[in-house]
Amino acid sequence: MSTGKINVQTENIFPIIKKFLYSDHEIFLRELVSNAVDAAQKLKTLASIGESTAPIDKLQVEVIVNKEAKTLTIRDNGIGMTGEEIEKYITQIAFSGAEEFVNKYKDTTAEANAIIGHFGLGFYSSFMVAKKVEIFSLSHKEGSVAVRWECDGSPDYVLEEGTKTGIGTDIVLHIAEDSEEFLEEYRIGELLKKYCKFLPVEIKFGTKKEFIGDEDENEEVEEGKDKKKKKDKKEKKEIEVDNIINNPSPAWTKKPADLTDEDYKKFYRELYPMNFEDPLFHIHLNVDYPFNLTGILYFPKLKKAFELQKDKIQLYSNQVFVTDSVENIVPDFLALLQGVLDSPDIPLNVSRSYLQSDGNVKKISAHITKKVADKLEEIFKNDRKDFEAKWEDIKVFVQYGMLSEDKFYDKAQKFALLKSMDGTYSTLEEYAEKVKPVQTDKDKRIIYLYTTNIDEQHSFIETAKSRGYDVIVFDSPIDSHYINHLEQKIENTSFVRVDADTIDKLIKKDEAQPSKLSEKEQETLKPIVESIVPKERFSVVFESLSEKDAPMIITKPEFMRRMKDMSAMGGGGMQFYGSLPDMHNLVVNSNHPLISKILNEKDADKQKQLTKQTADLAMLSQGLLKGEELTKFIKRSVELI
Repeated sequence: MSTGKINVQTENIFPIIKKFLYSDHEIFLRELVSNAVDAAQKLKTLASIGESTAPIDKLQVEVIVNKEAKTLTIRDNGIGMTGEEIEKYITQIAFSGAEEFVNKYKDTTAEANAIIGHFGLGFYSSFMVAKKVEIFSLSHKEGSVAVRWECDGSPDYVLEEGTKTGIGTDIVLHIAEDSEEFLEEYRIGELLKKYCKFLPVEIKFGTKKEFIGDEDENEEVEEGKDKKKKKDKKEKKEIEVDNIINNPSPAWTKKPADLTDEDYKKFYRELYPMNFEDPLFHIHLNVDYPFNLTGILYFPKLKKAFELQKDKIQLYSNQVFVTDSVENIVPDFLALLQGVLDSPDIPLNVSRSYLQSDGNVKKISAHITKKVADKLEEIFKNDRKDFEAKWEDIKVFVQYGMLSEDKFYDKAQKFALLKSMDGTYSTLEEYAEKVKPVQTDKDKRIIYLYTTNIDEQHSFIETAKSRGYDVIVFDSPIDSHYINHLEQKIENTSFVRVDADTIDKLIKKDEAQPSKLSEKEQETLKPIVESIVPKERFSVVFESLSEKDAPMIITKPEFMRRMKDMSAMGGGGMQFYGSLPDMHNLVVNSNHPLISKILNEKDADKQKQLTKQTADLAMLSQGLLKGEELTKFIKRSVELI
């Protein structure tokens, strides 16, 4: 037996580690199991080049909970270690990383997420939950002697000859009283599924029962010429098998050519077992230069509303789960996707502010954005009908991407679609060509008319259609921001909602319609109309419209309405507009016979009643007549009939 003292300046380093990483101390299991997997893979590599004769047919990592002894063991049958290797790798290299970690972070409030891996602190993370750690190891090298190492969290350790007979290493954690949750099998099972679900070596955690037997029960077999009898049903037999908690060969580690659509869907269900809808389509990433990146991204059905992301993109490093918080690693709009990214080139265990400035992260982010845009364009070109069928499910994603990433916008403008009222879809370029001949105003601007609610804005839509105009349907939660963005990007273009004004003012032509009422007559009638509507909510304006148009129309100015919509969505510095009251224009059609009748009515009471009834009809058409005013309108209508 030999004893030693680790050369470290801090007398007792482990309480500092434990205190600092307390909020994330479950990570110890990820670190220890990852180390064990590495040991198994190293043995496989050495055997493949003839430097080891140890058996590699059943490489495995086993996690064992012993609640009575209060121990947690991580066992592997990998390369193992000699006494000299333990001295080197455990008491020198790993510990110097631990000391560097403490010296750098003990007096700061920096993020605690396993700066572990960054500093080679992996093994010593075990002291976050253990009061004592033992290592039992036997190296694969011929003639090696088994060794045992022990440390109780002080710089003192014991290294002696051990009794282990099989090649590999056992790390035995004697769990501390304040960490006894890690003696519960369900807790360890949860963590193994979270961090180790796709590690490349089998992870065994206990055993489970399985049934084997004849699947073809009551099978008929021939006997003689005509007689048939049923074969005896074999009883299913219960057997005990290893409980393997991981899939060592997940889909993203395979070549796309070796996978079918069903394989991708099966893997999606493996990632998100509680999501019962299949994804729309997927992208398989496989890059090895100038950085390493593999993964599969899935497009879920987003519908119109932003949904709270329960099933996020999962980030792995060499098949070890790291996080599902991928902010700063992928652009915000890509966070709407689901799936897996795996890259050893992302510095996973450093602060988020560092990630934002890291060169590799920026390259990876840009590459993913390009691959997503390329995939969408490919689907659009190869099967436009299918793309159009999926558009309603992916449009929020595409719009968000176009808003937030200029490079994505440049590609997406080729396949981003606008949907017309008749159900047809057009790209931005196609739509401009479609409406340019009819919807260009006198200032040479193309006016895009749109609706956000077909039922509520039906009368305005019909008026626009009667002029031969086309109306787009915009009904996603970010349309206000998206429309603003398109106006900035597309020259000589304006987007206006069909109820923002009268149709002839939305698309102004050179020929102005003459008014049947003189300016003096309009000035006479205006105070009468103003007296029957709240001045703080309505502005009364006269316009010379067609006789076929309604006598009074209520519109909501495009600018104010759009600012309020953007304020409701948040962002863009529009919060001020959200506090302003709703304002409407009450447009009086100076060419309608009813307006002339109201003007010429000699009885003041009857004149006011007619004005009120006409204005209420306009409000009713916009859903603005409610409560007492609606009751009065119904009563008045019955009396008039």
